[in-house]
Amino acid sequence: MRIFIIFFLCSQILCSQELNCKVSVSYSSIPSPNREMFNSMRQSIYEFMNNTNWTNDIFDNEERIECTILIRLDQQLSTDEFSGSISVQSSRPVFKTLYNSPLLNILDDQLRFRYVEFETLEFNENSHISNLTSILAYYAYLIIGMDYDTFSLRGGEQFFLKAQKIISNAQNDNTATGWKSFEGLSNRYWLIENLLSPDLDKVRDFYYKYHREGLDNFTEKPDFVRENIAESIISLRDAYNRRSRAYLFQLLFDTKTDEIVKVFSQGNLMQADELINLLNNMSPNNADKWRKIGNN
Repeated sequence: MRIFIIFFLCSQILCSQELNCKVSVSYSSIPSPNREMFNSMRQSIYEFMNNTNWTNDIFDNEERIECTILIRLDQQLSTDEFSGSISVQSSRPVFKTLYNSPLLNILDDQLRFRYVEFETLEFNENSHISNLTSILAYYAYLIIGMDYDTFSLRGGEQFFLKAQKIISNAQNDNTATGWKSFEGLSNRYWLIENLLSPDLDKVRDFYYKYHREGLDNFTEKPDFVRENIAESIISLRDAYNRRSRAYLFQLLFDTKTDEIVKVFSQGNLMQADELINLLNNMSPNNADKWRKIGNN
């Protein structure tokens, strides 16, 4: 009986993990790579992302957040130091469908870290132990925060604050990039600054209205929901006028453009002209795609 109880409790602990994260490490640019070491790196990152308790909430196995991390290593700077990029994607299910809606699609090319084979990846939210684990934890909290924002209004706040603390802890690491405000407008620092800025509250609200009040009801009331989704996009106008260069807008359209076009690919839309004009203003690089909204 005791063995059964222990097994049951362990199963519950495993099911409490928040992330179902697929991890890939590409090292094709590294001459004469140590393949076993890179395979060990991938496994260590996989276990770190999927076996860490990032929240105090309990997730059933089917509720875990689907996400993907791809690390591309361009240089091996020393025996244990590497640089390259990290791509992060995540999605959340849409109620009463088999469809997963994309939430994040990020390419972070300011990746530099040390990794020693078989060394345990350690993270402490109160200190900057390792640039690798700080970056991974940052993206774990970002993934969870974005997911929570779509299920309750600004529900991801506590996780964005945890990511902000990681940024603060990393400020004194002079070998790490992507954490500081002066290193560009599209980095880890500015993304969390955007998410916590009162100027961009309406973008946070958009994620909730678009997903919970929009997509989750689409199968039952498609025409009504289409209008609501259009209104949620139009509600971004004031925030865009205040901070048109905010990284959060770039992220939104890098992630959502194709889905937005698909939402409006059928049915009529009363606000089509206003919506298309605004989308062209906010994301002119996608003008060809926005044009499809007006061709229904």
